[in-house]
Amino acid sequence: MIDPGKKAPAFSLPDQEGKQHSLADYAGRPVVLYFYPKDDTPGCTRESCAFQDNLPKFKNSKAAVLGMSVLNSASKAKFAGKYGLKFPLLADEDHAVMEKYGVWQEKSMYGKKYMGVARTTYLIGPDGKVLKRWDGVKVDGHAEEVLAAVQDI
Repeated sequence: MIDPGKKAPAFSLPDQEGKQHSLADYAGRPVVLYFYPKDDTPGCTRESCAFQDNLPKFKNSKAAVLGMSVLNSASKAKFAGKYGLKFPLLADEDHAVMEKYGVWQEKSMYGKKYMGVARTTYLIGPDGKVLKRWDGVKVDGHAEEVLAAVQDI
């Protein structure tokens, strides 16, 4: 995990339309980077839709919102289209970026261990340094909590 005050790792990944997004593209403005386990699952859908619902308020603060999971761009396109998501959903298929951010972790379900995405959100400042990190995110009310932190910048 990247602690607040540390430089956020650089990345360049495709979104749901195949367009590349690099962290450097957003220099000079805050970036909300949220990591979610899987497209079109109940929790991930609620989280993404909450960010979409609050998108105008994030834009008022000049903040960019980026979602990231391991599924490919085609999966992201279907997910974004189904729910009207208008911000970049980045495909980190080999989970290399997630490993840099410390969110690719061992998980356990029904006694089986596997590697997966820990639901985590980073708020990256205009200078590229992590301002805040939310671990073990509970979906309900999270987008609003992140928005409040963005508005405090």
